[in-house]
Amino acid sequence: MANMLLVLLHIFLTFVLTQSAPQDSLVTNLPGFNGSLNSNHYAGYVTVDESHGRNLYYYFVESESNPSKDPVVLWLNGGPGCSSLDGFVFEHGPFNFEKPATKGALPNLQLNPYSWSKVSNIIYLDSPAGVGFSYSKNVSDYKTGDIQTAYDSHNFLLKWFELYPEFQANPLFLSGESYAGVYVPTLANQIVIGIENGTKPTLNFKGYMVGNPVTDDLIDGNALVPFAHGMSLISNELFENTTKVCKGNFYEVDTDECELLLEKVDKEVADLNVYDILEPCYHPGKTKENKNTNSKLPLSFRELGKTDKSLPVRKRMFGRAWPYKGNVKDGIVPSWPELTSTSILVPCTDDGVANSWLNNPDVRKAIHTVEESVVGAWYLCTDQIKYTHDTGSMLNFHKNLTSKGYRVLAYSGDHDMCVPYTGTETWTKLVGVKIVDEWRPWFSNDQVAGYTQGYSNNLTYLTIKGSGHTVPEYKPRESLDFYKRFLDGVPI
Repeated sequence: MANMLLVLLHIFLTFVLTQSAPQDSLVTNLPGFNGSLNSNHYAGYVTVDESHGRNLYYYFVESESNPSKDPVVLWLNGGPGCSSLDGFVFEHGPFNFEKPATKGALPNLQLNPYSWSKVSNIIYLDSPAGVGFSYSKNVSDYKTGDIQTAYDSHNFLLKWFELYPEFQANPLFLSGESYAGVYVPTLANQIVIGIENGTKPTLNFKGYMVGNPVTDDLIDGNALVPFAHGMSLISNELFENTTKVCKGNFYEVDTDECELLLEKVDKEVADLNVYDILEPCYHPGKTKENKNTNSKLPLSFRELGKTDKSLPVRKRMFGRAWPYKGNVKDGIVPSWPELTSTSILVPCTDDGVANSWLNNPDVRKAIHTVEESVVGAWYLCTDQIKYTHDTGSMLNFHKNLTSKGYRVLAYSGDHDMCVPYTGTETWTKLVGVKIVDEWRPWFSNDQVAGYTQGYSNNLTYLTIKGSGHTVPEYKPRESLDFYKRFLDGVPI
């Protein structure tokens, strides 16, 4: 009798889950993938402003484990102006995308053993409007900033949970990287204000993760020179002279002598891959990697920066050169170099696989995007939006949120020169009340995967050894390990 009741309960819960989610958003097939999906996928739009017709696109992957209980995680890529489908295609989505042998053919999709959907439900959100597949019928909406973006993303979540009410009781986390170091804490703050004001539905918000995150102009701006010195990219003499002349301030330059020394630092590191100093830089039309098999270097040296991903790790800028001096004036984020009227050329980038798949008409139909006449082609990053950084430093956001008990993880690939770990390590110390877990290695697959330090009020700082700017892309196994431990609330 007891077994029969359990069977009936399972059937009931399955029925509820199936019936609650909007069936017209269900993804039933994905061109390039042959096989059965490990969980349900949904995709579509949420209108966050009816009067303007402002619509945010999402792709939702149910957990492959226990979707009715596992956390719901919102993922945001940075820019500002870059699509969060980057995370889906290249980082921790349910598939690995393999470059086709025939030019013009669709990429082949294989199941990703390190997908974050192994342990969580995950929403990939294109934000703000004008990015990826998100759009507005009022082009004035493409002039936006941190405050409006956080408001819209909060509105998205409220409406999304109304569409998917079966997930309202699940723990909610936010996660993102690079400029999402601004998106995430500002959205978290908006969520908490809503909870405290009794906004419905009540979001079961628990905390957030930020990877190689843009945080504070001065701290991020001062991070590159110590990073370059610590990685032996500049000499002791240049480091000491620059530090002395600039008085330790490499961001707010006030003398010509300091400016000249910083220009010399920039020149020394200019030919490196800013997203991972171990990796070569991809140049379109040229060979991606050194094919010299006669190298006398040990194999371990030749495989520095190697990833388990089926595609070579791409190189691109999501931080908009934030670590460098003088990049933001009056809060306006500088424009990207133009590639076309709606796309941008991101240095060292090879995003052909994502472009060919996401711009395929059959794919776009399968994942429920609007017609191309409405939203245009998909680009990794766009210059269609004019974005203002109007919230300042994130330090007070982090202090406020951790003081309320929300769980926070700041993680850094330790070979990223775009938003270096030296900045993240600095600001976590400023936010942290006191150290409760002293600096130590953490392990994945029985190997040291990086180092961590824990603070009171549920703040954790973490490095990932040998990783670049987009950590799950470089270190998928290690990323899934720390991601699961963070969501479970256990020490990393």
